[in-house]
Amino acid sequence: MNKLFLNGRTESGKTTLTQRLKGEDPHYEKTQYTKTWDITIDTPGEYTECKKFDFALGCFSFDSDVLAEVVAADEPYNLHEPGVIGWATRPMIGIITKIDSPHANVPMVEQWLRQSGCERIFKINNITGEGVDELREYLETPIKPMSLEEAIRKQQKGEIEWSNESTPKTPIEDYTEE
Repeated sequence: MNKLFLNGRTESGKTTLTQRLKGEDPHYEKTQYTKTWDITIDTPGEYTECKKFDFALGCFSFDSDVLAEVVAADEPYNLHEPGVIGWATRPMIGIITKIDSPHANVPMVEQWLRQSGCERIFKINNITGEGVDELREYLETPIKPMSLEEAIRKQQKGEIEWSNESTPKTPIEDYTEE
């Protein structure tokens, strides 16, 4: 299974999702430091909420196969910048949690995640487990790694989709600043 890097605000459901993916019943557990399991890298929400910790998120993400922006469906505002995928050499997905909340606004959160560059969005109910099997199936599908050269080319072209089949490889030396 591909390792999933979870990035999102405090109480967005990252740890509970990890518990679900591991086959555990959900129970409250505050993430106070980055926890790495065989299937996920779970980060504290404060890393997303405090911009001075952004570098840490970037560093931890390189130990994963898939990046995930996690946002609760009842979020009142968005912390994820448009086009944030530009620095990544891995596919980025969106995960919407708390879809059962009476204050859920799934279309709004889905728009935020698409603007961030998420290629695919999963809607999850961590309490009932709805959507977890679909996410697990996605994580079990082999992902072709993207080279640094391909990532640089895509960033320069403004491409955000995770499709590395269409463009030929070009040496990194071809990219010079003007």
